[in-house]
Amino acid sequence: MSYTVTWDDQRIFLAVLEEGSLSAAARKLGLSHPTVRSRIGVLEQQLDAVLFTRSVNGLTPTETAEMLREPARRMSMASDLFVRQASASSGAIAGTVRISVPEFMGIEVMPAMLAQLRNAHPGIKVELSLSNLPADLLTQEVDVAVRTVAPKQEALVARKVASIPLGLFASRAYIERHGSPANIADLASHDMIGPDRNRRDLDLAERLGPGFTRNNLVLRTDNHPAQLAAARAGVGIAVAQLPVGENDPNLIRILPDFELAVLETWIVTHENLVRVPRVRAVFDALVDSFRSMSKRK
Repeated sequence: MSYTVTWDDQRIFLAVLEEGSLSAAARKLGLSHPTVRSRIGVLEQQLDAVLFTRSVNGLTPTETAEMLREPARRMSMASDLFVRQASASSGAIAGTVRISVPEFMGIEVMPAMLAQLRNAHPGIKVELSLSNLPADLLTQEVDVAVRTVAPKQEALVARKVASIPLGLFASRAYIERHGSPANIADLASHDMIGPDRNRRDLDLAERLGPGFTRNNLVLRTDNHPAQLAAARAGVGIAVAQLPVGENDPNLIRILPDFELAVLETWIVTHENLVRVPRVRAVFDALVDSFRSMSKRK
């Protein structure tokens, strides 16, 4: 090949691929729309291939573009890892650590833990990735992950840190207006908040009985923090992790003897990172914080 495809070319290509349009990619990258369009055109000339076709729905990636998706994604992760690895000198408990955590924990649980971490290790900077999908630890997309599914890959180091029960909560204002259900059957006459399309969560909701289907929920969303926010606002009754719900003075636990499920929780990192001082410090801090949380009553 007589030309060189730079990482900048691949970065722009990946942004267009993931965002689905030139304008969205431009916003993500902080570039102008004409610049992104021009760079994609040059890349197509260099590769002698069409990467995107235009349709009424925007840009559609070609088979060639889809074939290049994973290599470009791996390049992006490698670039991010390069920057994190270079963020501190060897042996220092400092630099950047990227953490993947489920959305609910990232909003409701992690802030206090991160404050403790920063107090103990002020040289550490955190990148927090909120997603209910597991990050790719094998390719070191992130340095540390909080997971609610047991990791199976041998290259991963994991510590089980908590068994977090799920319960039902409503605001004091909701209880004042509607009263508190005395049993599971009473829930059918109350305003319930729950999942929209997430099959796993819908199955969990249906454990409450045949009346708790998607169509019977007064508010449906697959975003767990949004469910709890709606319950706090008095919309209805929602599922929440017990340590979070019981720590909120404006929430009342419904049917306190009832546990819907338990979230087994692990802190995970790659075996190649576990001896990196900044990663080990974050790993150990999260292990201690989650274990302390699970012991509090």
